[in-house]
Amino acid sequence: MNNFSQAIQIRWSDIDANRHLRHSVYYDYAAMMRMNFLSSRGLTTKKLEELAMGPILFREEAIFKREILLEDKITITVELVKTTEDYGRWSLRHLFMKEDNTLAAILNVDGAWIDLTKRKLAVPGEFIRHIFENFPKGQDFQMTSPTPKS
Repeated sequence: MNNFSQAIQIRWSDIDANRHLRHSVYYDYAAMMRMNFLSSRGLTTKKLEELAMGPILFREEAIFKREILLEDKITITVELVKTTEDYGRWSLRHLFMKEDNTLAAILNVDGAWIDLTKRKLAVPGEFIRHIFENFPKGQDFQMTSPTPKS
């Protein structure tokens, strides 16, 4: 799979006093994008509850390139840029593109899976691994070995 993208309708409440997209909205849009991708592949909130697993983030980073205004039409993509072989830890990149193909922002996240019963980091089962095996990959995609516990 090459690309997963979604057009976003900017709301008035997403705009700040400087008349551009509030910084925190980028993170909200990226979270929505990730969960829409997972849900579209069958990893719905109900399925996460059934598996007693959840995605967690360790780091979020936004790099702002161009302003996004209320009238702008934007599309967000999400791609896997790094993962451990067991898909227990991963890094995703979101690109915020304007209608004219201008890159407006890059949002990077590093995450993992948590066992919601044990409240500990966990390796995902076959269902989640299959989704991540077929995740759109960045051109700079890297697969790494899990770090042994000390």
